[in-house]
Amino acid sequence: MEPIYVQMLGSFSLTAGDVKISDSDNRTRKVWALLAYLLCHRGRIVSQKKLIELLWGEEPASSNPENALRISFHRVRSALNQLWPTAGHDLILRKEGGYLWNPDIPLVIDSETFDSLCTAEYDREEDRLKAYLEALSLYGGDFLEKQSSDPWVIPISTHFHNLYVSTVMATTTMLSARGRHQEAVGLCRRAVAGEPYHEPLHQMLMQELAAQGDPDAAAAVYDELSHRLFDDFGIRPSEQTRKVYRNAVHTLSDKTLPMDLVLEQLQEPEAISGAMRCDYDYFKVLCFAESRAMERNGNATHIVLLSLSGTPDKPLTKRSMHRIMGQLGEQIRTNLRRGDTFSQCSVSQYIIMLPHANYENSCMVCRRILGAFNRKHPHVTAKIHYMVQPLTPSICVP
Repeated sequence: MEPIYVQMLGSFSLTAGDVKISDSDNRTRKVWALLAYLLCHRGRIVSQKKLIELLWGEEPASSNPENALRISFHRVRSALNQLWPTAGHDLILRKEGGYLWNPDIPLVIDSETFDSLCTAEYDREEDRLKAYLEALSLYGGDFLEKQSSDPWVIPISTHFHNLYVSTVMATTTMLSARGRHQEAVGLCRRAVAGEPYHEPLHQMLMQELAAQGDPDAAAAVYDELSHRLFDDFGIRPSEQTRKVYRNAVHTLSDKTLPMDLVLEQLQEPEAISGAMRCDYDYFKVLCFAESRAMERNGNATHIVLLSLSGTPDKPLTKRSMHRIMGQLGEQIRTNLRRGDTFSQCSVSQYIIMLPHANYENSCMVCRRILGAFNRKHPHVTAKIHYMVQPLTPSICVP
């Protein structure tokens, strides 16, 4: 007998010959839950009690749960009969008061093939790379995605997902060593789509894009990760991720650059009125440079911290915080000089550097920004506070 091909990574389906049934049809979720559980626990008899708990949990199916289970199995067998007329009774056996998936029917299950390809021992790295690529081609998504919330599925799904991520990273390393950067980029892009906060995967993707000669794409990957981490958790990428980003987008040219090209690169791409907004890491570098200059020229520079908060009776939602911070950022930009710099340093705060400004002038600038904001957005009830402190000159240590 030809084996039945079972897909459990991503969608759930069974294929026999030219006939395929899948969980994308209109059958109830319980039909596929029963099928999945029996397949994953084949080789042993599953009691009625266990299956009733699986389908209905603590809530009784009816006054007669055994009968409700029989009705569910009737639907399961009806679904299987599409494979061949007697498949329902050929594949699921009634034995010792429970149910058993027929161990004599050959099966090829993608999740088991994936696991064996990823965990086998290989003598040659070429063989390992070939096996890993085959395994990754099988990974259509997380294990039993439509049953992903079921308690018994969660640890299995976690195992396969972690195995997938580690295999992607190992495969990317091998592909990169062979100069196959385009394939490595494809694997990483697919992986980060399912792991949007996984920094090591993003690091590998940036490195491979840089190796392809596409630093702009590497920068876009970093920007997307940075914004997602900041918007969702109020954190910034790790120092290692920032280091990979810097290396990826600031590669040194292997050719001697003419002066006119250097000057062209130092020009701001688009002259925008108002203050310059930058990433917080770059803001810190600018502050370091200004602090060093202050040691020499003695000019005063002040730092402003603008903080947004809700009221005690109306705390800000995440969505409101994001919207108001965007509005506030625009008022900061348009009400400062082009020589001023600002950055968002937390989900609810902006930091501003005001060169050649004393304390009184800095406070006046803050009042001007808040006044412009209130006129532009009079219905915003959130509170905005400011604090002004002088930037300390950098003292050179011998």
